[in-house]
Amino acid sequence: MPVQFKRPEALLDVYMHYCPGCSHGIIHRLVAQAIDELGIEGDTIGVASVGCSVFAYNYFACDMQQAPHGRAPSVATGIKRCLPDKIVFTYQGDGDLAAIGTAEIVHAAARGENITVIFVNNAIYGMTGGQMAPTSLTGQVTQTTPYGRKPEDGRPIKVAEMLATLDGPRYIERVSVHDHKHVAAAGRAIRKAFEIQLRGEGFSLVEVLSSCPTNLRMTPKDALKWVEQSMLSYYPLGVIKDGGACYAG
Repeated sequence: MPVQFKRPEALLDVYMHYCPGCSHGIIHRLVAQAIDELGIEGDTIGVASVGCSVFAYNYFACDMQQAPHGRAPSVATGIKRCLPDKIVFTYQGDGDLAAIGTAEIVHAAARGENITVIFVNNAIYGMTGGQMAPTSLTGQVTQTTPYGRKPEDGRPIKVAEMLATLDGPRYIERVSVHDHKHVAAAGRAIRKAFEIQLRGEGFSLVEVLSSCPTNLRMTPKDALKWVEQSMLSYYPLGVIKDGGACYAG
């Protein structure tokens, strides 16, 4: 019987450290799948962030670079400008990108840097124990908001919409991996983001709504339902921006 489904070549055959039910594994596969389909593994450089995905460099077969907390867009900018023929992507969570790294992502997007950003939004701090993140929902219970996030704690940041107000970004889309249909759509968006960089058209970002069963204190199945029932109403899926200024470098 012919093989119908196998591990992408760009994803190393090693055990992952992520908690059972964590969506990072799904998203890693989608990134590796896009790299395989485009035949760019030998020309790709990934930049790992700080957070649950800090060990992303252990899982991808392409060259990887570790960045300080929040600085992945700046590191990626430096790599891309020094090696413009390479395909450069960052892999970042919401605590890394939307908190300590807010300035870096805003200015990389504003400059229209020709990089691809994979932004994983699970609405909570994962690695450090489940504290409120910039993307945590109003009313959401976390370690630092035991009675639910209140407006005075700040309202959730819609990163994709915020960056879309800038002239620099070429392509921004929000996707989810809470079921098979949406996993397939997320894969198409990630591939498109890489294709845009291949054509030299500028900054692209794919925001992926994800689940964190451990810190949501749910089963993996219930955590995926929570993404669908709670996150999608505040973070609507779809293309936020498609078209814009080309890379200025």
